[in-house]
Amino acid sequence: MKPTAQHNERIASMKFSSVYPHYVSKIEKKGRTVAELHEVIQWLTGYNEEQLLDYSSGDATFQNFFANAQLHPNAHLIKGVICGYRIEEIDNSLTQQVRYLDKLVDELAKGRTMEKILR
Repeated sequence: MKPTAQHNERIASMKFSSVYPHYVSKIEKKGRTVAELHEVIQWLTGYNEEQLLDYSSGDATFQNFFANAQLHPNAHLIKGVICGYRIEEIDNSLTQQVRYLDKLVDELAKGRTMEKILR
């Protein structure tokens, strides 16, 4: 499946703070902690705890969130299918970055070890 332009635009304009509580809920249901979630997000984006807390309660869109991030050099190693899309085949870089984050959160919720998640 290939994301459409409308799909990419919808993701770009979505607020990080509106999705963040869903990440927290997902991982806590599976016995993982917010600290582990923050570690995963910080690994991917390079944000520190304070910056992450600002984004999780602010009005920044995913476009702003990833525009200011320093993506981890190993982020390209995140592969697989998320929400019906093969991550490595997504041609829109922002949509791909959001799917990287989704995949990391999924791996955390599925109980993978931090060593495997943080490639």
